[in-house]
Amino acid sequence: MTSDSTAFDASTPLARELADLSQRKRRLATKTFPLPLETRVLTVANQKGGVGKTTTTVNLAAALAREGARVLVIDLDPQGNASTALGVDHRGELPSVYDVLIHDEPMGEIVQQSPESERLFCLPATIHLAGAEIELVPMVAREQRLRGSLDRFLDETREAGAPFHYVFIDCPPSLGLLTINAFVAAREVLIPIQCEYYALEGLSQLLNNISLIERHLNPTLAVSTILLTMYDGRTRLAFQVAEDVREHFPAQTLDAVIPRSVRISEAPSYGQTVISFDPSSPGSISYLEAAAEIADRGASHRGN
Repeated sequence: MTSDSTAFDASTPLARELADLSQRKRRLATKTFPLPLETRVLTVANQKGGVGKTTTTVNLAAALAREGARVLVIDLDPQGNASTALGVDHRGELPSVYDVLIHDEPMGEIVQQSPESERLFCLPATIHLAGAEIELVPMVAREQRLRGSLDRFLDETREAGAPFHYVFIDCPPSLGLLTINAFVAAREVLIPIQCEYYALEGLSQLLNNISLIERHLNPTLAVSTILLTMYDGRTRLAFQVAEDVREHFPAQTLDAVIPRSVRISEAPSYGQTVISFDPSSPGSISYLEAAAEIADRGASHRGN
């Protein structure tokens, strides 16, 4: 066998993929992530389960924190997966978002710093949150409880000279009082859509629900961002779904897409996001690219 035949073939799909990844890393290395002038509060929502909602929440938050933003993740899902991925203790006996919603506990006393970054924080969820839907029913202003607490917390941190740039709210994949609280507390909605069959199923209902919240409870709410997840570039289906979403939502859909990735799936079992677990992986680079677009859009909307 000649030396030519054993040489690295730059024309193979793997070589092209590696070259593309290297180029994307170089672009990110020189990229500045502008900070918003005001705190951006985004609820990450999709009533369809298994779309990468929690994964998207924690990885975008970690990516923005890595690039200089102070970021808070509010875990509003009783499963507490966002808390786990951020390495935050959320055993049942500990204070959590449940105590904020039900007992009016100050958010500042319960928020924990993630070991992943000094700029990344989490309001954790415990198993007690599972009963909050029922306990909220008889309460006065039950849809406003998270917003009131969050607004007070953001005012306090701003006055203390440590303002938050982003708040991401991870909510359950159903439209109950927890999700309604998330929509009322937010100013923006970020919808992850997986690039698979039935991807758009239920989306029209979600948009109708958001429209109802906007009309009756939160006039500032708008769908600002759509992120394509679980993208497999080898399949025609993934390409077609991406095309359909971009056609229907051209202004909201990010250019960045999140690939199917074992490393993204593995990271939470180590109490980490993929941003810290495997910073050079395609999944990490993709979430950093998505975070960069979100940062740029926030700056441009404010005339920067």
